[in-house]
Amino acid sequence: MSFAAAPRRPSGGAPRARRRSPLGVAIVAVAIVIAALLLLAQFWTEVMWFSQLGFSRVIWTEWGMRAALFTAGFLVMGGAVFWSFTAAYRSRPIYAPSTPEQATLDQYREAVEPLRRVVMIAAPVLVGFFAGVAASAQWRTLLLAFNGEPFGQTDPEFGMDLGFFVFMLPALRFTVGFLISVVVIAGIAGLITHYLYGGLRVGPAAAGGPRTTTAARVHLAVIGALGLLLIAGNYWLDRYSILTSAGDRFDGASYADVHAVIPAKGILTVVAIFVAALFIVTAFRGDWRLPAIGVGLMVVSAIAIGGIYPAVVQRFQVNPNAQELEAEYIQRNIDATLSAFDIDDVEKEQYDATTQAEEGALREDADTAASIRLLDPQVVSPSFRQLQQNKQYYNFDDSLSVDKYEIDGESRDTVIAVRELNLDGLGQDQRNWVNDHTVYTHGYGVVAAYGNQPGPDGRPAFFEGGIPSQGAISDLEGEYEPRIYFSPSTETYSIVGAPEGTEAWELDYQADEADDGGQVNTTFTGDAGPDVGSFGSKLLYALKFGEEQLLFSDRVTSESQILYDRDPQQRVSKVAPWLTLDNRVYPAVVDGRVKWIVDAYTTSDAVPYSSSTPLDEAVADTLTTQQGAPVALPEEVNYIRNSVKATVDAYDGSVDLYAWDTEDPILKTWTNVFPSSVKPMEEISGDLMSHLRYPEDLFKVQRTLLSQYHVDNSAEFFSGQDFWNNPTDPTSETTPPSLQPPYYLTLQMPGQEEPTFSLTSTFIPGGNTDREVLTGFLAVDADAGNEAGVKSEDYGKLRLLELPRDTTVPGPGQVQNNFDSNPTISEQLNILEIGASTVRRGNQLTLPVGGGLLYVQPVYIQSTGGTQFPLLRKVLVAFGDDIGFADTLDEALDQVFGGDSGAEAGDAGTAEDEAPVAPPTGEPGTEPTPEPTDEPTDEPGTGGAPSTELDAALQEAAQAMEDANAAQREGDWAAYGDAQDRLQQALEDAIAAEQAQQGGGTEG
Repeated sequence: MSFAAAPRRPSGGAPRARRRSPLGVAIVAVAIVIAALLLLAQFWTEVMWFSQLGFSRVIWTEWGMRAALFTAGFLVMGGAVFWSFTAAYRSRPIYAPSTPEQATLDQYREAVEPLRRVVMIAAPVLVGFFAGVAASAQWRTLLLAFNGEPFGQTDPEFGMDLGFFVFMLPALRFTVGFLISVVVIAGIAGLITHYLYGGLRVGPAAAGGPRTTTAARVHLAVIGALGLLLIAGNYWLDRYSILTSAGDRFDGASYADVHAVIPAKGILTVVAIFVAALFIVTAFRGDWRLPAIGVGLMVVSAIAIGGIYPAVVQRFQVNPNAQELEAEYIQRNIDATLSAFDIDDVEKEQYDATTQAEEGALREDADTAASIRLLDPQVVSPSFRQLQQNKQYYNFDDSLSVDKYEIDGESRDTVIAVRELNLDGLGQDQRNWVNDHTVYTHGYGVVAAYGNQPGPDGRPAFFEGGIPSQGAISDLEGEYEPRIYFSPSTETYSIVGAPEGTEAWELDYQADEADDGGQVNTTFTGDAGPDVGSFGSKLLYALKFGEEQLLFSDRVTSESQILYDRDPQQRVSKVAPWLTLDNRVYPAVVDGRVKWIVDAYTTSDAVPYSSSTPLDEAVADTLTTQQGAPVALPEEVNYIRNSVKATVDAYDGSVDLYAWDTEDPILKTWTNVFPSSVKPMEEISGDLMSHLRYPEDLFKVQRTLLSQYHVDNSAEFFSGQDFWNNPTDPTSETTPPSLQPPYYLTLQMPGQEEPTFSLTSTFIPGGNTDREVLTGFLAVDADAGNEAGVKSEDYGKLRLLELPRDTTVPGPGQVQNNFDSNPTISEQLNILEIGASTVRRGNQLTLPVGGGLLYVQPVYIQSTGGTQFPLLRKVLVAFGDDIGFADTLDEALDQVFGGDSGAEAGDAGTAEDEAPVAPPTGEPGTEPTPEPTDEPTDEPGTGGAPSTELDAALQEAAQAMEDANAAQREGDWAAYGDAQDRLQQALEDAIAAEQAQQGGGTEG
């Protein structure tokens, strides 16, 4: 027999205590203080940030819940492992049998013994820490479970409220899964300890002798019973989770799931409970054969009942009769998906689109034709920069926004941009801490142009811009605050504010009449960031940003505030971490302030039978590709609501969350958690309401689902013969091409009484085909109205035009091919690319007018070198197979519709006399002004003469080509030769005019 206790302490007496070095103690103390300050700098500055915004409850609730879950996870996991270690060690046998196995273990015991106490404490602490971290990450899940609101809808299989699946089931699954991991790790700890100290023997045992001691048997049997009970609970919860499982053809429980898998999970639950009882019996009787047999039975049952039986049902019963047997479950999927994605009330209409363009066809669509947007917000940003950037330390986003403003009593589609701060535009000799953080602190003003009307030389027709801001928006708003302290591109922090009477040093703009060296300065007077007047605040933020200047600069005064986290999306995501944000944030001038508007969603992936959709794929298109990485999105969702509209004030950074979908149960649940975070819709002002619109990402998800779920009959859905696709963007330059984005347009859908601001998209045939004809047109009323606190009755109304299956209406790709392959158009575009110019095609818009589908695409010309910005030169139009190509949309429409379209486009008359220039004040109701500022400019087009000569030469060349083609068809070779001579002369004139533009410092 060998003694299994700890080895004796070696002789020699107690070791002499080592004297601690004062220097070492001091170093450790200083390190602890520094670490504590660094942690405090991150922790308390966050508290200050949330408190300043009025959302301190959010961070304390989140941190409190995280701390509680971390503590619970740490104690449960660490306590269970520690208990298992301790119980196994304390119940170890005093004497272990003398066997070769025990002789080997004696060596391990002697090696482990000096570290035993450390291991028995450190191991539980380590696994407890990781368990606590995992548990704290589930703070949202647990808060939803504790505060869940009913959906008022039941699932079709179990008849339970959907709130159980969305709120309670994820929490139950996490809890059961966590406890299973606790039992497994605690069991492993006990098993290793029992084996190491002789309570469990694996090798040969004496005849009839037990392999475990009584204590080890009871210990391990109890752990095994607990584990099997938890497995039984997991099997039982699997029955509900099957309703959200992904299938090959549709999501949710199928016929085989309902008739085989769900019953099998119930049977396996009973088997697991039975085997758990066998472990309890073993704890008292000492026979391990019963639980061993039970475990074997459970494994066989899991394979046979849980795996083989459902597979047999699927293959031999369902597959031969799939359409009939799956019909009920497909219909469940259709109904659940339509409801979960809010597409169950789509107004569908058969649209017998004609492809024959007739004279006067647009007479009944005159208002829509007048509103067709020619300004492409994805193309004209360089034009905004060249004409309105004003200074190098300002910039505009690459992707501008489309909105609507009421000008002189008329709602006008508008392309709008914010002049944001851009420190990268400064020279290196201007970059220092004082300039970066105290002088250049903000952008200045918005710039807006008419969407349907170009200005002189094809420029945007600005009706608001300049520094100081001038124009229709400024005049309408009265007290207008143009300073932009918060914007998506502002990444660095700024120190603003100063005591009253202090000379201002924040740069507003430069003006010749200013007293201070041509510079107009300002001092921030709002409440936008945490105070940094005290030494403690300065120290914390100096540590946070690693900037010692915060401690010593005279510009950090008792009245100073620090502005950081200035991206509107970042601010909203911090104060409302339970929301999913739209990729797009857009500006609007509301009640005299520039507001960034952010659409926010509540989402779930746990609604029974609803189709699961990857958000990142659904929202990806040309716009998101141009923007780069999108905001963080959930991987998969099967429920989404635009439940919150958020605004961020561009001046003071204040965040307001407004309840938008007041019936959304997920919003109600989060409102229970954060009762003061979300304001009621009634607090939305009429001015703000007029700028709220239907969000793009939600529409993209809905159009993705409607490509299949416009089919609401299970038999047709099963066949899939009428599934659609969203077309790729015909102007995309990526490989493979991105999807065509939806477009905001003011249009009148068939059946509507008047035009409305809408978001639109198209559909083409699905499946593996390269035939791109139009199969559907989708539009949603995007206008929320202008009544304070009241959403427009038609807002969010989805209208789907389904085209006849036997009619061939060209899709976007076919239309683009017709444009590109037309010899007259290609020749004229080649002429436009003479010299140092290049052609840029704008967005291809689709409108259901004239009894068919009208396509409109602006064509821009820009220089290939030097100063580059696009100018609108031509417009392409298609209706059926008829194509128009002219200097203006109005002329192109007339070309297509027999010389008279019956309507006037927004650019009617601009070919002859250009767009009239308004006074610099930009008074409401005046025609658009190219640049509402008094500052001189040397930008392209200001000379006028070379640009006019180039246009005249290009028009003459186009006419000469048409005459030559006509003469060739008629066999009139004399006329053909004359036309060729005129063409040659026109080309020479065009080249000369182009060179004159470049030589005069203008490029175009």
